[in-house]
Amino acid sequence: MKAKDPIKEKEFDTVKFFRAVKEKISKETQGMTFTEFKEYIRKRKLKTAE
Repeated sequence: MKAKDPIKEKEFDTVKFFRAVKEKISKETQGMTFTEFKEYIRKRKLKTAE
């Protein structure tokens, strides 16, 4: 059997990052109406090269 490689420390934890983003958005949008939420999303939408 092969010996296991030592576990490397992650430089970037994707799950941790996106959980934090999700919680931040949740706090910022709590209590908004659907119309307010749509405007919030529109303002924060990434601009893509077309």
